[in-house]
Amino acid sequence: MRRRPPPTAPAPVPNPIQILLADDHWVVRAGLRAFLDGQSNLRVVGEAATGEEAVEKTRSLKPDVVLMDLVMPGIGGLEAVRRIAGLKRGTKVLVLSAHLEEDVLLQVLEAGGSGFVTKTSTHESLTRAISTVVQNEIFLDPSAAKVLVDHYKDAHSKEGKGTGAKDTLGRLSAREREVLALTAEGHSSTEVAKLLRVSPKTVDTYRARIMGKLGLKHRSELVRFALRAGLLKVE
Repeated sequence: MRRRPPPTAPAPVPNPIQILLADDHWVVRAGLRAFLDGQSNLRVVGEAATGEEAVEKTRSLKPDVVLMDLVMPGIGGLEAVRRIAGLKRGTKVLVLSAHLEEDVLLQVLEAGGSGFVTKTSTHESLTRAISTVVQNEIFLDPSAAKVLVDHYKDAHSKEGKGTGAKDTLGRLSAREREVLALTAEGHSSTEVAKLLRVSPKTVDTYRARIMGKLGLKHRSELVRFALRAGLLKVE
C-alpha cells in the first residue's frame, strides 16, 4: 500500500513585519498579540510595559514597527517616541492611544512618530496603519485627522492665521497640491499613484519636488503645512 505524503504546511511569508508592543496593560498587549500574530505578514517580536523598556527593546530587537501607548510609567510614551527616533535604526513608531488632543498629536509627529491610531480603531485600520508606516509614510486615523483639522480651523478663524501657507501654495502646481493633500491624509505612495493614475516613482518625485519648493525636510512638516493651507479635509 502506498503511503500518503504528509500534508504540506503553508509556505511562510518571507520577511513578515516585526512589531514591538509597548503598553503598560498586559491585557491590551495580549489582545494585540493574539490578533497581530494571526496575520500572515505580521509578527510580534517583543513587549514592553514602560517607556524605558520600549527604548531598550527597540535597541536590542530592532523591530520594524513599535505600537506605542502614550500613557505609560517612567519616561512615558512621547519621550519614548523621541528616543526611539533618535536611535536612527529605521524603526517606525505608530502611536496607539485613546487620547486625541491636538497638541499631543502634533507632538507625536514632531517627536518622530509615524502616525496615530485610536484604540477604538478597527483591525483593518490597524493593519493598514502598520503597512503604511513601514513604507515610510505618515498615517493618521480619520478621527485624529479630524481633531487636527478642527483645531486649525478654529485657530485660523480666531487669529487670522494660515494666509501665509495659502500664499505659499502658489509655488506648487495643481498636481503637486493633489499629491500634498493625499500625503497629508495618510495615503501611501502606492495609494496616491492609484488615485492619480501615475506610477509610485512619479509620486515620490512629486513629493521630493514639493518638499524642496516649500523648504520642508520631514513628512510631519508636510502634514502641518497641509493643515495650515486648508488642504487636509476630513468629513
